[in-house]
Amino acid sequence: MRFKAKSKSHSGKKAGSAEIPGNADAKVISTYNFNSGDIPITIKIYTKKGEFVPIYDVSISGISKNTEIVLERIREELTSQVSLGMVDILNTKSTGIIEKKFTEAIETLLNRHFPDANESVIGFLKSYLIQKSLGLGSIEILMDDTNLEEIAINDAEDPVWVYHIKYGWLKTTITMQSEDQIRHYAAMIGRKIGRQITILEPLMDAHLETGDRVNATLEPISVHGNTITLRKFAAKPWTITDFIKADTISPAAAALIWLGTQFELSALISGGTATGKTSMLNVVANFFPPNQRVISIEDTREIQLPKFLHWVPMVTRLPNPEGKGEISMLDLLVNSLRMRPDRIVVGEIRRKREAEVLFEAIHTGHSVYATVHANDTRETITRLTNPPIEIPLTMIPAISMIIVQYRNRRTGTRKTFQISEILPDSNTNILVQLDIKSGRLNQINKSKSLISTIQLFTGFSQNELKKSISEKELILKWLVKQNINTVDEVGKVMANYYTEPHSLMEVVKKNRKLG
Repeated sequence: MRFKAKSKSHSGKKAGSAEIPGNADAKVISTYNFNSGDIPITIKIYTKKGEFVPIYDVSISGISKNTEIVLERIREELTSQVSLGMVDILNTKSTGIIEKKFTEAIETLLNRHFPDANESVIGFLKSYLIQKSLGLGSIEILMDDTNLEEIAINDAEDPVWVYHIKYGWLKTTITMQSEDQIRHYAAMIGRKIGRQITILEPLMDAHLETGDRVNATLEPISVHGNTITLRKFAAKPWTITDFIKADTISPAAAALIWLGTQFELSALISGGTATGKTSMLNVVANFFPPNQRVISIEDTREIQLPKFLHWVPMVTRLPNPEGKGEISMLDLLVNSLRMRPDRIVVGEIRRKREAEVLFEAIHTGHSVYATVHANDTRETITRLTNPPIEIPLTMIPAISMIIVQYRNRRTGTRKTFQISEILPDSNTNILVQLDIKSGRLNQINKSKSLISTIQLFTGFSQNELKKSISEKELILKWLVKQNINTVDEVGKVMANYYTEPHSLMEVVKKNRKLG
């Protein structure tokens, strides 16, 4: 039995429009490799005649079809030799008891079936069998691809779908064996985090310890079959550098947001589903100075701030099967006001009481940053002032900025759509707006409130504020040139700006690296 050499992990390698051997109708548009545990994986994304979306092809480097058949026989032998009760599977990662039993049984069986294999090959095959038998099988491979945002199992008949950060929705070459397997995976995930999914409770919305979000449904609620939708937690959160590089926002528009954030003006980030609201919230939070206490409140842990900030992240908790133990966003909001925060970051405003507490926090001297579902500035105000949120219109000016995110559903690109200010009379003034045709952010109105509010509380002149925006724009362009794009690296630059601005500007103007 022959094995290929283990491939090194890399991603993003394009293949142009090469044909797949033996399939003239298929054109490869991208190929890349990564490791899932110790298993080298090769991904090919290709278009195929008769298919309306590209195909995401998963192959395990080093395992031929014949080897895979032999390994499947070994796996069947393993399941008969080693007891695989549900509790054992759930405890595998933390205790390793079943994994130890498996390792012992695997060694015997692998040596019998592959007597000539060396130690590294045996180790690779062990990893493969443990993942297949104890985890989520091929789904774990998809979880390890950092290019994927979403994994969707619709039923046992359909292939698994994935949402790729560059190519959008793709069909994979992975299918589930049966509806029972999907149900088993959903039950396993649920029990691991203290939730259950049954015929009586056929809906499950849960968050994994890794931060990934899982939604599962059982038939007949989902008519075609059982479903699992996994929204992956970003291993590397977006930074302002990434936004500018991806042309999501211009340096000038980002500098304006930074100015407002620096001087503690509260902001709402709005947009439709998957427009990048939380990513923008993370970007805005990167502008916080290092000498302030930050409390973040979310349903799912997505905000990631620099490690050296005075930051307390908090997450809500769902009730247990008896309906007890729930910690809601409102509970955390009320509690956060007793923690002396300078800034409060909230994942999403959904209900009236949450919004009331939030606006109360602003009126008592806290800077608040939150997201809300709305497609533009006008709709954001409508959403806030009507049920179910229903905030009085007179309270709206407590929010100084509205940043609207937009996703082009045809191309999948995400852009900042509008940056607006709220005037004292509760009307809005759009300062910057995206020209959809050209893809450029243009200033369409001068500030009537934002700049004058900063002037009122800082004593700076208009020229001083213009200079500050110009400096910020220079720093942002320098971040891109120097490829400073992690949360901690960007946070370090921000901290230097607030503590040693002159030294930082010297480095920026000379286009040097920060020491």
